Amino acid sequence: MALPSPTMSKAMECTVRWAGTSGMTFLAETGSGHVLAMDGAVEGGGHNLAPRPMEVVLAGAGGCTAYDVVLILRRSRQDVRGCDVKLSSERAEQDPKVFTSIHFHFTVRGRNLKPNLVERAIKLSHDKYCSASIMLEKTAKITHTYEIIDDLADTEPTA
Repeated sequence: MALPSPTMSKAMECTVRWAGTSGMTFLAETGSGHVLAMDGAVEGGGHNLAPRPMEVVLAGAGGCTAYDVVLILRRSRQDVRGCDVKLSSERAEQDPKVFTSIHFHFTVRGRNLKPNLVERAIKLSHDKYCSASIMLEKTAKITHTYEIIDDLADTEPTA
């Protein structure tokens, strides 16, 4: 048995099981022990009970990059208090219907956030850390924009 290379990360596993013969619902159990449901559109034999598998892929990319951005901003000692990412995508018309373009729009909330550090965090995520968007970039043109909202929501008004 060969030892894993130091550059290889631990393998990830997932089991996907069809939930029954009447529909197109699938349950995925992740290696970390979580369950995720996926379903198809009614016109494809599904019951529209859960997200489509490709919606899960898109959501995974959003979660991956949002995680990176928050972590990088925290490590940069920024007072980040929120991070939303809206993803807009286009897919190929013919099979395989891969993503051909994905736009990420970040809304980052915090106190006195430095725009250069927000931009740097997004760039680092997309260029180095977000495995999901880096994989998707093999078929899709990836773009991103951002806005910063100064979060003064929990400031007590003076009487």
